[in-house]
Amino acid sequence: MLKYFLLLAVISCSAVAEDAETLKYNSDVNEHGFQYDFETSNHIHAQASGDDHGAVKGDFEWHSPEGEHIHINYVADDNGYQPQSDILPTPPPIPEAIAKAIQYIQAHGGHA
Repeated sequence: MLKYFLLLAVISCSAVAEDAETLKYNSDVNEHGFQYDFETSNHIHAQASGDDHGAVKGDFEWHSPEGEHIHINYVADDNGYQPQSDILPTPPPIPEAIAKAIQYIQAHGGHA
């Protein structure tokens, strides 16, 4: 069953990919790192650059099926993958009682 699902997924992706053309593609890899940039006719764009220490900085964008422009900037380094975008979920605010408790603990040397 999994084989059929994967086959269907690959066929679906290839059918969608046939509608798009590559408008721009640049890539450079050298001893100091890498850099790439590409854009397709269906409004997908991505670019990234990385250094010889493994840090990568880039962004990618596309239009959702609903027509919304999606744009994500990211850094990936020793601190992990750090995306930034208006579409990413954010944690809810800390409840006021918890915030006051944290302030109290910090003000009293970490002892409640």
